[in-house]
Amino acid sequence: MYDEFIRSLPKTEMHLHIEGALPQELLRKLDPVKYAVPPPSWDDSFRYPNFQAFDEHLLGMVCPWYTSPERYYEAAKLILERLYHEQNVRYVETSFASGVLEFMGVDGPATAEAIKAAAPEGLDVRVFLGIHHNGYNERTGAFIDDCVNWKHLDGVDLHGAETMPMEPWTDLVWKRFNDAGKMTKAHAGEFCGPEFVREVLSRLNVKRIEHGERAAQDPALLKQIKDLGITLDLCPISNVKLGVSNSFADHSLRKIFDAGVSCTINTDDPVCFGNTLFDDYEVMAREGGFKKSELLKIARNGFQAALVDEKRRAPWLAELDAIGATLGENE
Repeated sequence: MYDEFIRSLPKTEMHLHIEGALPQELLRKLDPVKYAVPPPSWDDSFRYPNFQAFDEHLLGMVCPWYTSPERYYEAAKLILERLYHEQNVRYVETSFASGVLEFMGVDGPATAEAIKAAAPEGLDVRVFLGIHHNGYNERTGAFIDDCVNWKHLDGVDLHGAETMPMEPWTDLVWKRFNDAGKMTKAHAGEFCGPEFVREVLSRLNVKRIEHGERAAQDPALLKQIKDLGITLDLCPISNVKLGVSNSFADHSLRKIFDAGVSCTINTDDPVCFGNTLFDDYEVMAREGGFKKSELLKIARNGFQAALVDEKRRAPWLAELDAIGATLGENE
């Protein structure tokens, strides 16, 4: 619908799981027969029956690959170069999973460093450790307690099924990151309602919500999020294929955007959904009814939320302003 316009937009990718972005050709290196063609989940009509089925599918594909920092580097190099050169992405925030580190015995600080080292020149990358609700145990406790000190780690993100309770260690770890001036995030408002979004805001003092779609069910919560200046990093194709939203036409991005809440468009786990960032923007234009000026505002939100200084941010915003100046009154 707006193909050329979307491609021209400088963009951010704020909600990307590095494991979930594993390129298909690296899967084929592991098993050329099994991964000769993309999985059925890449079909536009595919829907996962539940989160557990999605999680099992994801882990079954990616865990055999992510066995070392070197493997993370090899994957991240392909992922980040394609975002920069093919999707016109200038800034990326990506997470890697503490559960994969635990299960595969991978070095955490070296992995964070490897992901950053894989970025092409010109692309700013920030790296987060994703920790599941039940991710703190005898094996992981020591490195989770220490991860705030990892040189190349920019923040922490709460991952996993929202239906599992947040354990007391979570509050302590997130407080350490907040006190250290690092970014804190949480996946919330995807499968649970506004009440869980409120809980992570009050208990963890997060600065960003990954997903947050169900916050749209509560206008008072949306106002709170707006007043706090929190950005919601939404993933439309992921949401529809996981059944969080029934369709793109009724995706909560519209209510969230119209409420004046800062929000971004992202891909989440492309290896499971077969999507690119371009696809997520395009489908929200075609089926979600977003105009060019609105998509530009969403792109701008990402750069406004980026973890960079104003000198680095200014050229990105100026480029968007120049594109905006070419748009007609109703575009």
